[in-house]
Amino acid sequence: MKTIDLRSDTITHPTDEMRQAMYKAEVGDDVFGEDPTVNRLEELAAQRMGKEAALFTPSGTMSNLLAVLSQTRHGDEIILGSEAHIFWNEVGGAAALGGVVMRTVENASDGTMDISAVEATIRSQNIHYPPTTLLCLENTHNRCGGSVLSAEYTAEICGMAHSRGLKVHLDGARIFNAEVALGVSATVLAAPADSVCFCLSKGLSAPVGSLLCGSQDFIVRARKLRKMVGGGMRQAGVIAAAGIIAIEKMVQRLAEDHASAKKLALGIAAIKGMKIDPSEVQTNIVMFEPPENMEAPAFIKLMQGAGVLFTYPGGHRVRAVVHRMISAADIDEALMRIKQAIGKPV
Repeated sequence: MKTIDLRSDTITHPTDEMRQAMYKAEVGDDVFGEDPTVNRLEELAAQRMGKEAALFTPSGTMSNLLAVLSQTRHGDEIILGSEAHIFWNEVGGAAALGGVVMRTVENASDGTMDISAVEATIRSQNIHYPPTTLLCLENTHNRCGGSVLSAEYTAEICGMAHSRGLKVHLDGARIFNAEVALGVSATVLAAPADSVCFCLSKGLSAPVGSLLCGSQDFIVRARKLRKMVGGGMRQAGVIAAAGIIAIEKMVQRLAEDHASAKKLALGIAAIKGMKIDPSEVQTNIVMFEPPENMEAPAFIKLMQGAGVLFTYPGGHRVRAVVHRMISAADIDEALMRIKQAIGKPV
């Protein structure tokens, strides 16, 4: 029985073209700035995000950490959404290593935060309060079902933050999914933010890596901090080569993942007892609830036995992520196995 792995788009394997590029990559010592393939990748990433410079890091978690460390001081307070990846899924690194207070504002189901609520959360000047110095956004929003932030919303909330003296970091791990879904370039989506990062190893299918982008001064600071936290790599062109192909050739095909995710959502909606609103599925992440008489972890375990893998984001929800290694036939097969496993035919 074939396993249909819907846990994450991080399980994608590099393409044959990526493997060949990795094999042939020209390399040097990147800590000395001498790896030509890494340099080319960083230039490409900065151009794609409309920023002055970029930094290649091993992971999105490290990119987000460096963004916080580079734009705050110990004792500062940062604002982020209640469902933010930085808050939930990065081991508290911003607090543990950055010494910052993480203060959350409720995320709506579409990944936005009420702008007036965010502004009200910014600390006033008071000797008793930590200074608020950074706002973190996320596009697409993982725990909000892959929802996208519009360019207009991003510009408005960044404008407010800047008017109050804050910097803004955009966690754009899946920003190219937002680009494809909205038909708006990542350059435009990232423009209002001071820094932005994106992942190569999710839907873009590279084996490893993330790019952190911002001003020249910001990247100089982040590069120093990358070394501090152990992220300096030597002949990293071997993996950077795959990242170049990811950016240049793997973005537009994300529309296929979005179509498959919508197909999965519509199929789940047709199964009695399952709870989902297919209209909320905007990109490649599908959040749904199993029948009320079954806890989400129990459903996930049941489906694991049936060869369909999901993840548990908390509450009564189940998360599915569609990616390049999931075909239309796999979606049909997954839906059939769900029906059979829960004994709830359409």
